Amino acid sequence: MFERGIAVVYVTKRGRGTAFKVKEALEKAGLSCKLFAPEKYASDEVLPLRPTFLEGVKELFSKFNAIVAVAATGIIIRAVAPLLKSKFSDPAVVCVDVVGRFVISLISGHHGKANFLTRLIADGIGAVPVITTATEAIGRKSVEDLAKKLRCDILNPEVLKELNSLIVNDGKVVIVYIGRPNALPRRIYGYEIIAAEGIQDLLNILRDFEGGALITRKVDEEVLRALKGLFKPVALLRPKRIAVGIGARKNVKAEDVCRAVTSALRAIGVPLFLVEKIATVETKKSSPELINVADKLGTPIQFISIEELKSFNHPDLSPDSDVVKENIGVGGVCERAALIAIGGKGRLILRKVKMNGVTVAVAEAE
Repeated sequence: MFERGIAVVYVTKRGRGTAFKVKEALEKAGLSCKLFAPEKYASDEVLPLRPTFLEGVKELFSKFNAIVAVAATGIIIRAVAPLLKSKFSDPAVVCVDVVGRFVISLISGHHGKANFLTRLIADGIGAVPVITTATEAIGRKSVEDLAKKLRCDILNPEVLKELNSLIVNDGKVVIVYIGRPNALPRRIYGYEIIAAEGIQDLLNILRDFEGGALITRKVDEEVLRALKGLFKPVALLRPKRIAVGIGARKNVKAEDVCRAVTSALRAIGVPLFLVEKIATVETKKSSPELINVADKLGTPIQFISIEELKSFNHPDLSPDSDVVKENIGVGGVCERAALIAIGGKGRLILRKVKMNGVTVAVAEAE
């Protein structure tokens, strides 16, 4: 998030103190940022906007993921207005008044995450967040927010404007999921969610709605043709690969493992139906309790050899446990198993946690 960084700009001497507070709040949240100001207010800590304020902002607009302007809204709006192209490519633009009373999301609220920044900064400096995007105003999640919550990529962003308009105007919108309907809730984030067995089932469901979002891992020409022929907005969401790694003592009960897995997923906001598989060490292959876990959760289980676990390296791994290494020959199971199950390339979105003799980790593919 914000890989190219955030530019914090102030234009008056009075706004300097607020700009430094904003910088502190962003850095506390682990976000990289730099301070900018007109040349007369620049210093060793603050880079000058050259050759003019407008030209300087133009350069920031192309180089940074977000601009936070400590200034009147009119100043920054006039500066960025000629630069705007699309909400899918424009950086987030947030405005903070000079004394830090209000933080206002101006540009790219959803896709550019200006709304996220607004809340973060307001919380960090003790200000009031001002967010005016329609879905936020009526308390319903936009498609972009829904995709973010469900850890999905949006493959056809061209439908978002029409679909979000439906949401704002109380249109009938549904989420359809093609895949194993394990632990599928009836509603999620305020939307009805229905499992479809295939394309024809999907089309039958969507006939009763004005639009929707389709969550599926398999995206092929048949799916694309079906959506194009609907003549109604349907966002195509592809979930990232997510796996749960499990380590457990010898006589663990299936109920304890299931409870640990569901608790871990709940803690990071990942619905069980989006988990592609669970994974553990091969020595558990003969454990009826672990097989029972896969059945209860409705999720395939992958058994990984000790040799593969031992040879696997990843920067996210926690330090080895001497006790585990002495018992089974490898210094940790759950984190390695989760990462291997998604192909080895990705990250841990939950490092190992221990509950009732069960260790759980969750990994997400790139």
